[in-house]
Amino acid sequence: MTKSYGIIKVMIVGAGEAAQMVINEINRNLSMLNRVVVAIIDDDVDLVGKKICGHEVLGNTGEIKQICDKLEVDEIIFSIANISISRKKEILDICRTTGCHTRTIPSISEIINGKVNFKAIRDVDIEDLLGRDPVFFDMEKIRSYLNEKTILVTGGGGTIGSELCRQISSYGPKKMIILDNYENNAYNIQQELKMKYGECLDLDVVIANIREYNRLEKIFDRYRPDIVFHAAAHKHVPLMETNKTEAIKNNVFGTLNLVKLADEYEIQKFVLISSDKAVNPTNLMGATKRLCEIIIQIYNTISNTEFVAVRFGNVLGSSGSVVPLFKKQIAAGGPVTVTHKDIIRYFMTIPEAVTLVMQAGAMAHGGEIFVLDMGDPVRIDDLARNLIRLSGFEPDRDIEIVYTGLRLGEKLFEELLMAEEGLGKTEHNKIFIGSPQSFNREDVFSLIERLKQVVKNEEDEKVDELMRLLVDTYVRPEDVNNIEV
Repeated sequence: MTKSYGIIKVMIVGAGEAAQMVINEINRNLSMLNRVVVAIIDDDVDLVGKKICGHEVLGNTGEIKQICDKLEVDEIIFSIANISISRKKEILDICRTTGCHTRTIPSISEIINGKVNFKAIRDVDIEDLLGRDPVFFDMEKIRSYLNEKTILVTGGGGTIGSELCRQISSYGPKKMIILDNYENNAYNIQQELKMKYGECLDLDVVIANIREYNRLEKIFDRYRPDIVFHAAAHKHVPLMETNKTEAIKNNVFGTLNLVKLADEYEIQKFVLISSDKAVNPTNLMGATKRLCEIIIQIYNTISNTEFVAVRFGNVLGSSGSVVPLFKKQIAAGGPVTVTHKDIIRYFMTIPEAVTLVMQAGAMAHGGEIFVLDMGDPVRIDDLARNLIRLSGFEPDRDIEIVYTGLRLGEKLFEELLMAEEGLGKTEHNKIFIGSPQSFNREDVFSLIERLKQVVKNEEDEKVDELMRLLVDTYVRPEDVNNIEV
């Protein structure tokens, strides 16, 4: 959204090689791009006052708002390719105060053949404002246990599952099996991988429901996987609060089916995708995830298979998550709905979350719950306001924000580790580990048998009672939401 309907006045932030490519392209294509460079900004004091590609460097990043106001700038193009994410966030925060539409060039790793095409310049996205530098992983260690292995990914068509399939495929598995209950998503990732890898990737897609033990047994018997990444789950908190038996059938008994078969067929590693909502859960979805963690920790003590869980926060842009919802609401002209002004969450990008899952698999000895250092939590109200500004609007003026109240089972803040688990270091400075806990196996599985009967009889009202016996940290939302954030 720009301030004028004529030529768009552009400020370039940066005066290096990447910025010069952008400036030269705008200069060469003035009529086609309908843009003119009116200001260049750079923090190099030696450049201020000098001309770059025929345009003067007018000041540093601290003067962005002042210069934008003076020259009536319509659009800012952030044109520094080689910069830390934390510093980029600082500058973009300044840009947001101007009310100008802000865009950015690709990162240095995305720039190919020394050319920045104007089509590659994109709107600033919310990932740019998280302020987290990327987490680096030991790719060779990941490769050492994925290469030439038969790998099964459950929920392989979902947000996390499909990204797992993408990344695993790059490590040269012997065979990749995508298992999903929804054929459209499975088909989409199948076609994507076939286009990218062709005959180089031995890929099968299996349509199956993890609730059906006999079907899963046929799959395990046919493929004999070496490694299972278990990403299939019901994850929507409010929906699971009103569909309790379905949550148990899928998340608990579906996982138990896979765990039993992983043990029976002596697969090497089983990696459970868990959630920060498993910590002191206030909703049934989180409680099911915590029970799954308990199940794998118990099985790890009696099985030759290495069972491990990976726990992380919200994933930016995942299906059903808050960012795509906010974008749809903004596109519709608002209002943007936030449940509570003080609600906070941890966020990470989809590729980062998935690489953590694979790194944890490489590091696992069995029984661990791995946790990523996810940086500072994000206030959802700030997230909504930033997205509105990134879209060229002003919160509360152009786009209304409405607070709708906490949803069923929702709490103001999420935690990544329970106090009793402790927090140990690993060889990776951004990955931590919760020590394996001990559980009374007989008591847990006796209660699970009772839970099975409750689910069979569709007795939703009895689910919470049994789940609180199984997961002693399962608390009611009102018990935690009165804690000051």
